[in-house]
Amino acid sequence: MPLRYARFLVGRDRTLAANRQIGWLLAFVAGAINAGGFLAVRQYTSHVTGLVSSVADHLVLGEGELVAAALAAVLAFLLGAMCCAVMVNFARRRQLASEYALPLLLEALLILCFGLMGAWLARFEGLLIPATVALLCFIMGLQNAVVTKLSNAVIRTTHMTGVVTDLGIEFGKLLYWNRVTGITPFVRADRERMRVLGGLLGAFVGGGLVGAYGFKRLGYGFTVPIAVALTVVALVPLWDDWRGRQRPPSA
Repeated sequence: MPLRYARFLVGRDRTLAANRQIGWLLAFVAGAINAGGFLAVRQYTSHVTGLVSSVADHLVLGEGELVAAALAAVLAFLLGAMCCAVMVNFARRRQLASEYALPLLLEALLILCFGLMGAWLARFEGLLIPATVALLCFIMGLQNAVVTKLSNAVIRTTHMTGVVTDLGIEFGKLLYWNRVTGITPFVRADRERMRVLGGLLGAFVGGGLVGAYGFKRLGYGFTVPIAVALTVVALVPLWDDWRGRQRPPSA
């Protein structure tokens, strides 16, 4: 990947085009990890809506262990988002170019850990599910916070509820015909927003297909190319920071 493009994607200076493209990339990653993780532990981990609902269900049914497991997963997602905020604010305070690259590099390492840990814990089913679910929720919380911060909460990549809702709104505008004013529907819809939302949805679905197929064919090894891709993207700003610290101060 060209160095300039990596800086464009995750550099400190943000543009709408950069936010859109990194959003598509990370939506693909989220879809792949969510689908592959489901095949591993039979539970989706990219959003917390179902987890919060399951807390109420299991609490009413008196299933204490399942309540604790769901709460632990929600807490892991929360901690992932907190970790991202700490890393980004740390980098901003020191004016580092890698303020968004740092959490992405951590995500890449954790995805690799998911692959390595899952292969090892597969022999211990009692440990596999809770540990893997917590790790995947932490990863998704971390990623969701990264995209939220770099796009000023405009783009989300780990859950598609808002994306599909916003797409529905834009399609409604596209099809609406105002009988009083005669305004054509094509004037009202935000075509660029539809393209971004459609790209996020398509990337998430595509990632899910790749993740499911990859886990079916390669097992936990499907995580390696995903982790490598994120690492390559994140290392360029980190290299820029390191190189900047090596330069002698100007006289």
